[in-house]
Amino acid sequence: MAETAVRRTVLVTGAGRGIGRSAVLAFATAGFDVAVNFSRSESAARAVAEEAERAGAKTLLVKADVADETAVRAMADAVGVHFGRLDVLVNNAGTTTDTPPSDLDGLSMDDWDRIFAVNVRGTFQVTRACVPLLRRSAPASVVNLASVVGVRPGPQPFPYAASKAAIVNLTRTLAGALGPEIRVNAVAPGWMEGEWMEHALGDNYESLMARRAKRTPLRRCVTADDVAATIVNLAISNPFVNGETVVIDGGYTATT
Repeated sequence: MAETAVRRTVLVTGAGRGIGRSAVLAFATAGFDVAVNFSRSESAARAVAEEAERAGAKTLLVKADVADETAVRAMADAVGVHFGRLDVLVNNAGTTTDTPPSDLDGLSMDDWDRIFAVNVRGTFQVTRACVPLLRRSAPASVVNLASVVGVRPGPQPFPYAASKAAIVNLTRTLAGALGPEIRVNAVAPGWMEGEWMEHALGDNYESLMARRAKRTPLRRCVTADDVAATIVNLAISNPFVNGETVVIDGGYTATT
């Protein structure tokens, strides 16, 4: 009797909305079971998990603030107990502030610390907690969420941009530390359609996104599904790509 094929498993942090949601569904479609992490958006995360199940995935809904090391360790343990393995980790959870870069004095240091706690320390803590599971399933992969403002200046709040630059460096450092069993790469989306940029640009969203699309060689802005497709590709289809940050912006930063 032929053995049943073992299904691969992915953990996506911050999975309720945006890139996290798209990544969950892309991996489910690719045949993965999915651990769906959330911190506050339980209803959104549950809806994503249900959609992934309709695509054939087994799911685990797990609440954890990635800045809380105890919660992160418990999340990794839950994934191990539920699935028995972890093949891919997507460090997507992130946060920012509304304070524009022009308002230096208005920036709260509490906001700065929270952004770094989630975006940078959270990425490290989740990766570290998941390393034993990932090594058990080697070859395994980690994909971190950077941003185009982490590789070149942009109109984003200082702590957000600085945290994403830190992710670029952390990705390279982890790639050196975790090989050969685990590859570590990052994606750096440009201006992305959806609620994140709607919130950032306010009433100017439509006009500014249209202007950015016009100046982009592919004549549109990136979507969450575009980013998810690249994440899945990096995780399962590029076995010798390691320590890299892939910019996903239709060629904007390469040509302007």
